[in-house]
Amino acid sequence: MVTQSKAGAARLGVLLLAGLLSGCGMIPWIGADKDPTPPTKLTEIVQTVGLTTLWSARVTRGTAERRLYLVPVLAADRLYVADSRGRLVAVAADSGRVLWERDTDLQFSGGPDVKGDRLVIGTSRGELLAFSSSDGKELWRTQLGSEVLSVPRLTDTAQIIVHTLDDSIYGIDANTGAQQWRVNYPAPVLTLRGSSSPVVTPTGILVGLSGGKLLNLDPADGTPLWEVAITRPSGRSELSRIADIDADPVVIGTIAFVGSYNGDLAAVDITTGTIIWRRELSAHAGLAADASDLFITDSSDQIWGADPSDGAGRWRQEGLRYRQVTAPALVGNLIAVGDLDGYVHLLTRADGRLVGRTRITGKGAITARPLVVGNRLYVFADDGTLAALSIGGAPAAKMGLRGSAPADAGAASRDVDTAPADSPGSASPESSP
Repeated sequence: MVTQSKAGAARLGVLLLAGLLSGCGMIPWIGADKDPTPPTKLTEIVQTVGLTTLWSARVTRGTAERRLYLVPVLAADRLYVADSRGRLVAVAADSGRVLWERDTDLQFSGGPDVKGDRLVIGTSRGELLAFSSSDGKELWRTQLGSEVLSVPRLTDTAQIIVHTLDDSIYGIDANTGAQQWRVNYPAPVLTLRGSSSPVVTPTGILVGLSGGKLLNLDPADGTPLWEVAITRPSGRSELSRIADIDADPVVIGTIAFVGSYNGDLAAVDITTGTIIWRRELSAHAGLAADASDLFITDSSDQIWGADPSDGAGRWRQEGLRYRQVTAPALVGNLIAVGDLDGYVHLLTRADGRLVGRTRITGKGAITARPLVVGNRLYVFADDGTLAALSIGGAPAAKMGLRGSAPADAGAASRDVDTAPADSPGSASPESSP
């Protein structure tokens, strides 16, 4: 394994995929006495939106400081979470009460996903397992070819779509675990440690690859319906040629929004694979969007607000740079993100101003996107803490650390490019969103 902190690569860890090594430790930086991109120190903000912790409990043992894709999922008023040591837990969403827990000898690494009475999850050893969501009973397990570092997706047709670290995509029978098909794309020599999760759409299965391509697959047999290069690897070194799509594509109507590391942000027509617009922006943590707004956490942990119709930037929040910020989550007229010190931050959608903050845990980072249900946030930290937060109520006058902040503390920058995006399929522009 090779890691690099420059330009944010240390935040995820970089894998040298000769042999597809997994489970390696992360080297924070190479060839320097100190981190050249230290996390921005938090300053006081005027908290205008209240965040109330309804309940909080450490229900699992966490990720053991490994970069995994273990996320909370909600189904039938239950939250399901897992840890890297094989614990799987169901929790009552209203109270945090543990309904059942199952300890296994597995190394869970990606998931879970839940549909009906079926819960599916992947492991670092390339296993895919199904459990009963009602009581945690194991239903079946099957062996895949590589580590699972994305969420296996259950479809409405009793199928599971899995994207593994070696850029193989599988179609699996959800009832039996039998493999229906497999599609493999050779991974580049050097890639980020992670995989984008498949997205099920009416027109197929969208999957982002480590080489910068977006695929649309036929769920019946895995046949590629179309593929398009979001970013073409370029540069003299293998490090500069990293162009992974690790962020899960976000689909709004017939448009998919996709971000790549070291490359581009793009909007793609999911029926044809045509690139509608493309802008230069490196992103791997994730995106969020609706019909009127697009939000991105970039590779320097800046949060951007953009116009989904052309990708033009509206604002940029720089106050959380290099704090290993999660993908944004939309909650009403706000955006929620977590960070490396266990804080949850609230920003306004309109201008990116920081308006709320609370700390879930002091013992672990938050790397999973906060889960939004109404005006409630469910947050799962890497130390195994699961918390429910309510947004609203009487806010504190100020929130932050020692030291004072100017009157406009928390404000987002507006020195962003608003020039038209490049035409469909053309080369990336030199400007940011």
